[in-house]
Amino acid sequence: MKKYVVLLLSLVMIFSLALAGCSSNKKSSSGGNSGNTLIYGRGADTTSLDPAVVTDGESFKVTKNIFDTLVDYKGQTTDIEPSLAESWDISKDGLTYTFHLKKGIKFQDGTNFNADAVVYNFNRWMNGKASGKFAYYPSMFGGFKGDKGHIINSVTATDSSTVVFKLKNPSAPFLKDLAMTPFAISSPAAIKKYGKDYGTKAAVGTGPFKFKSWEKNNTITLVKNSKYFKKGEPKLDSIIFKVIPDNSSRLNALKNGEIDLMDGVNPSDLEGLKGNSSLKVFYRPPMNVAYYGFNVTKKPFNNPKVRQALSYAVDKQSLIDAFYNGDAVKAKNPIPSNFLGYNDSIQDYNFDLKKAKQLLKEAGYPNGFSSELWTMTNPRDYMPSPEKTAEALQANFKKIGVNLKIVTVEWSSYLDKLTKGQAPSYLMGWIGDNGDPDNFLYTLLDKDAIGSNNFSYYDNEKLHKVLLQAQAETDENKRADLYKQAQVIIHNDAPWVPLVHAKAALVGSSKIKGFAPNPTGSDKFNTVSIGK
Repeated sequence: MKKYVVLLLSLVMIFSLALAGCSSNKKSSSGGNSGNTLIYGRGADTTSLDPAVVTDGESFKVTKNIFDTLVDYKGQTTDIEPSLAESWDISKDGLTYTFHLKKGIKFQDGTNFNADAVVYNFNRWMNGKASGKFAYYPSMFGGFKGDKGHIINSVTATDSSTVVFKLKNPSAPFLKDLAMTPFAISSPAAIKKYGKDYGTKAAVGTGPFKFKSWEKNNTITLVKNSKYFKKGEPKLDSIIFKVIPDNSSRLNALKNGEIDLMDGVNPSDLEGLKGNSSLKVFYRPPMNVAYYGFNVTKKPFNNPKVRQALSYAVDKQSLIDAFYNGDAVKAKNPIPSNFLGYNDSIQDYNFDLKKAKQLLKEAGYPNGFSSELWTMTNPRDYMPSPEKTAEALQANFKKIGVNLKIVTVEWSSYLDKLTKGQAPSYLMGWIGDNGDPDNFLYTLLDKDAIGSNNFSYYDNEKLHKVLLQAQAETDENKRADLYKQAQVIIHNDAPWVPLVHAKAALVGSSKIKGFAPNPTGSDKFNTVSIGK
């Protein structure tokens, strides 16, 4: 009998030790994170883990940590620094860029990163017109291979660590474009292996974290890449991106220790966080715009006077007071005021319902009209309360006889529907990718971007010529003048109502160290750690 008692006690001790071991590596019963894992709470899910096929920030938040680009943005700026390329040379005529790649880097599947891999990725994108997948590529490089405006003539590997880009004409924002997350380098072997499932079942780059699992509309888990080429990085063992759609619920989860970091905080909640020593507010340097857009191919929004009328019916200050807690400024141009070529001489469409009614009458709609106003459901840095913003616009438009039915669409399909031109009018916004005005004006409003990021289907040939001239102009003063001209054209045509430039905040545990949000909205967590 005694030996059975001893055996039983031994089993109890072993079981107890096992439980202790589990609790030291997983969440405690109270929800706190006691391991070296950072849990990031956000409002919506990723659409794909292939950075080349998406345009949404929710996807880039994740892919930024799986992949690297040839060059990257430094700290909280959009200044260029080396990444996969350790250095580069630019010819005097601005048509040849030679990149010297870092040696010895491997993709997370064990295959070699080299010049051939870079060439493979660019060939995949530039020859991808028929697939309809690579929306960002044509909006940054003037189309696909064979298109008249395509600026890249060739991408070649002269040896295993040297890649040469030949351009058809100079491109002032070229380096900043290459640093953008959509142009991160994937493993060619993984793309070939997984085919159409690449981006859902697999995502393989050279970045600090490796893709582990994805539970749709819930969590994406990344784990440490122990062979990352930057010594001592990453400091975290894993990152979990967790979807919690409601802002207030997300904040409660943070307060309860269920997550460590969140975005999309209600501006009105920030005041109540003061004095809470367990939490810290991180401000993202502002580089965004929220806007109300019109599909200019659909009646009655194909009439510029209708678009101008609704521009006068938007009370931007009321939106700032109600939904931004004052942490935003009125937008009158598509680009923020600190950008090269910002045209401050433009007079905004001030809130004037009488003027709005007069323009509707001149447009042939004296009694107004009915249509739809589409909106996403999840918060964004540039628009923390999209549905309430839609309701506020709807109420003012009703005062001038315009009845807009609000259509809400979940984020993962919202962008797809806007890209296809299905929304007559819509709420949207943009977080700049690279700090250059080209990334706002050309990417969002040029005819080359129809079918990608130009959801208004706005096509103005005069604007197109000015923007292409600005891309090729290397004199900053001349470039600034061209962008000022572009903003005048856009203002008069009114394909959008620019609403606000927001000061976005993230809130996290005070134990988080080394985190500094980037203005692009995509943060790499390789230097971040979380204390116990």
